[in-house]
Amino acid sequence: MALRIGIIGTGWFSKVHADILSNMDGVNVAAFVGTSQEKAEQAVRGYAGAKAYSNVEQMLDATKPDAVYICVPPFAHGEIEAQIVERGIPFLVEKPLGSNLDTPRQILHEVKKAGLITSAGYHFRYTDAAIKAAELLESREIGMALGYWMGDMPQVYWWRQQEGSGGQFIEQTTHIVDLLRCLLGEADEVYAAYAHRAMKDIHEGVTVHDVGTATLKLKSGAVATISNTCMLPESDRAGLDIYTEQGVIGIQSDKLIVKEKGRMTEIRNAANPYLRENEAFIHALRTGDASGILSTYEDAVKTMEVTFAALQSAETGVPVKIGE
Repeated sequence: MALRIGIIGTGWFSKVHADILSNMDGVNVAAFVGTSQEKAEQAVRGYAGAKAYSNVEQMLDATKPDAVYICVPPFAHGEIEAQIVERGIPFLVEKPLGSNLDTPRQILHEVKKAGLITSAGYHFRYTDAAIKAAELLESREIGMALGYWMGDMPQVYWWRQQEGSGGQFIEQTTHIVDLLRCLLGEADEVYAAYAHRAMKDIHEGVTVHDVGTATLKLKSGAVATISNTCMLPESDRAGLDIYTEQGVIGIQSDKLIVKEKGRMTEIRNAANPYLRENEAFIHALRTGDASGILSTYEDAVKTMEVTFAALQSAETGVPVKIGE
């Protein structure tokens, strides 16, 4: 029997996943749910047999999916997951898990009780660069890391509003925070400073900060700084540079750069991380073996704890302990 997948959300990421899934043997993209019937109807075009819905409950009743992909903006999380978990349906959710921490913590509580297979869309973990970096770091002493996400402001209304997206650090830079956790371990404490500089005067209704930097103390004793801006006219760069006694390991979205004394090596990503992420989730659905899933919902909540603590620190002006 083919696996039936329901997709909630009709944005770019829904399509990325739907395209990959529809090319897999024994997998059917069965339904899309949009914020309107019209958006859902547009989304199903090109996916044979997929049905369009404007209501999550209707889709779950009619389609009875084997799994659901949740690709919605940060502010839209909560009720969707509650319905899916209540029915015991495994799900893959795009990051971040919400625009605040209360919702994901509540969902995690229910997910654990239900014992569900889950995956979170931290695709950087599935890149050749991240996998190779993890191998190299096994034999090196990590001193510190510098992370960055330097870009422009996405042209969607909810992204610019603090209650819509949670801000750049929670919505975008979360990828870098997650990579840091994945490769360097958990953080104990964060101190952050954010500011409003240019965007509030350029765009209407901007309530998110457009610059920010966070300093993290890690449980290992290493330290890290992650900075971001969304005030540039175009995207500049995103990545994580890790400093060790043998040199620098730099992870970017498309490659790994290893700098050692007297030489530099560049390794470009060959595999598609989104494909790997989907294959791991589908394999888990079929076999119950979830070992290939590199970020579960529970793990993604830990990343959210760091990004939310940074926001709290920026708002209060004092360091914040992680997970308290």
